[in-house]
Amino acid sequence: MKKKRFRFQWGAFLMLVIYGGLFFALFIRIFYIQSTGEVKGQQLEAKAAALYGKEAILTAERGKILDRNGGVIAEDTLSYRLVAVVNPEATTDKDKPRHVVNPEKTAKVLAKYISMEESEIYKILTRKLSDGRTPYQVEFGVAGRSISHEVMTAIKNEKLEGITFTSDSTRYYPNGPFASHLIGFALKEEQEDSTFKTVGKMGLEYTYNKELTGKDGSIQYESDIFGYLLPNSEKMVTPAENGDDIYLTIDKTIQNFLEESMTNVYKKYNPESMVAVVADPKTGEILAMSQRPTFDPDTREGLDSWNNNVIESVIEPGSTMKTFTLATAIETDNWAPNAYYQSGSYTLLGDTIRDHNQRGWGPITYLQGFQRSSNTAMANLLEYIGNDTLIDYFKKFGFGEKTGIDLPGEASGTLLTNWPINYVTTSYGQGSTATPIQLVQAMTAIANDGEMMQPYVINKIVDSSTGKVIKEEKPTVKGNPISKETAKQVREILASTVTSEVGTAKSFAIEGYDVAGKTGTAYIPRSDGSGRYLTGNKNNYLYSFLGLAPADDPQLIVYVAVKQPKLEATELGSAPVSEVFTSVMQNSLKYLNINPEDVAEAQKTTLKDYVGDNADNVQVELMNQGVTPVIIGDGGKIIDQYPEKDLSITKGSIVFLKTEGSITLPSFSNWSLRNLLVYKMMSGLTIEIVGEGYVESQSVSANTIVDQGSPIVVQLRTPEEIYSSPPIEETFIDGEELPQD
Repeated sequence: MKKKRFRFQWGAFLMLVIYGGLFFALFIRIFYIQSTGEVKGQQLEAKAAALYGKEAILTAERGKILDRNGGVIAEDTLSYRLVAVVNPEATTDKDKPRHVVNPEKTAKVLAKYISMEESEIYKILTRKLSDGRTPYQVEFGVAGRSISHEVMTAIKNEKLEGITFTSDSTRYYPNGPFASHLIGFALKEEQEDSTFKTVGKMGLEYTYNKELTGKDGSIQYESDIFGYLLPNSEKMVTPAENGDDIYLTIDKTIQNFLEESMTNVYKKYNPESMVAVVADPKTGEILAMSQRPTFDPDTREGLDSWNNNVIESVIEPGSTMKTFTLATAIETDNWAPNAYYQSGSYTLLGDTIRDHNQRGWGPITYLQGFQRSSNTAMANLLEYIGNDTLIDYFKKFGFGEKTGIDLPGEASGTLLTNWPINYVTTSYGQGSTATPIQLVQAMTAIANDGEMMQPYVINKIVDSSTGKVIKEEKPTVKGNPISKETAKQVREILASTVTSEVGTAKSFAIEGYDVAGKTGTAYIPRSDGSGRYLTGNKNNYLYSFLGLAPADDPQLIVYVAVKQPKLEATELGSAPVSEVFTSVMQNSLKYLNINPEDVAEAQKTTLKDYVGDNADNVQVELMNQGVTPVIIGDGGKIIDQYPEKDLSITKGSIVFLKTEGSITLPSFSNWSLRNLLVYKMMSGLTIEIVGEGYVESQSVSANTIVDQGSPIVVQLRTPEEIYSSPPIEETFIDGEELPQD
């Protein structure tokens, strides 16, 4: 048997070596990859995460701004984002296109609804990627965001191919122009990473942007290339942290009273500008704050100035500053209300200042001077007070420095002391400057028995997720510039400017409530830097009122200033100011359940026992009750009174208060015989009475100091004699006075 000869197959061996080597190399490679997890220096796990890992942003809500009672002032609300699908591959049915088929038409229609030019919209719709490919979809930046439901619906009704919307959020201000310069506004802005974030641009939105801004969260998960969640993959959720909520001291109801009144007066008088503040004098809380012109924070329509004029702009406040000159005089024991001075003009080292009617009212008492808002009364008072003392007290009242209110950009104002005349003009509110918020702060000392409260607008900051109070403001006493007794006396004198026949604030009276306050008519500096003031007519002044109510226990302070209103020929500058003040004060007091007095009962008053009291204080108290006090003597301690205590008298009656010292004769004009006999008995003067009825004339002029031996003849006439006589022709002075303040 013949054996087969073995033949070596070189081809097979070569194939074995080649494929075996390849298999071995592949084995080594797999082993290496499994052990190191790297390919060409790159981590496969990271590559897989990049390929399959997905992340979705959980947008945080911006914190709300709310009033003291939780009413919403600013919040995030649902809006829409405009998206255009531009890639033809999105369309699977040519009869139902899902992408933008006609960019020209689409751009033209969209330009009607969003703030972007038609040409810019077209460029976006036809934009290519860097590699020349068409993107799947495009957006339109800020112009395509924060779209309202109404606009979204209108665009949908246009039935544009490829146009769709996604949910978005926008900052919403539900009250329209509402404390707009205080609240400010926030806008969506594109960030460096191409995301959008709501950013505060003005007011509290800007100041507290950090607290209001939340922190976005995210969802991380794994999906296949089609976007489906992979089996057994885990979702990693980082929750969004919403911004903190800010509660203000503002009361929406009182703010609405103020906004409505300000709008009505602004339309009626068309002034250059207006500001107003309502505050709680017990705490310093700002309950309302507004200015004109104003703007709508949703649309920014009307936004001409970014300044909050209540705190950022200074004014020469005018006669409202006389309140604090009066308080200084009383506190330093330099107030003699029944002492006389010569009104009209006052000259110091060649500089002359005048009363607002240019000629004054002759010799009058300091009390009448204050009630008439006499500049020369303050100038004469300053001689007793002293320049340095006045400035020292004005600083105690907070003038010349910031109040420290929790708002940015506050101005400090300036107490002008360069020349001697500066002290005089400062005493009645010209030359030196202040902010409205400084006037309100100073007035809290008058209202709050000498304690001056720092104004503030932030009540508390609250974690919106947990409800935990992060920060809470408390009332802060800034100082005690005057005593409780002085504050009470100032309030009574301020009330007399409303109740007195010669008072400049009669138009600020509110039925059922006792109002105390001071009017102001201030010159306005020219804008040319000349240092001179606007003149020419009554429309070139800043009219204001700084008032409180009820006068005996003030619950509210209201400051109103109207610059350059367009007044009718017969109107006084106080008209637009009083329209705002009386409306806001009365409505706010009623809203706060501060009950008005019984008006019927108020027609009568019951006298107290005034013997032993100070005549100056009692005098003002009686005037505010509608009674005419007549002081017999120098003033000071009362030793007798008529009528006696516990007797009820009607308004308009005369009450006699006898003190020690020399007697200054009053005007007996229109006094009844009965009152004249009472005065003769209590004074002990030698008075010869001729006739019956009511006093027509007296032989010794009013305001003359008389003694017991001076003969005085008083002529009386009956009503029949008076009305049967021919009328006396009245004489009028040609020319118009400056409006009384």
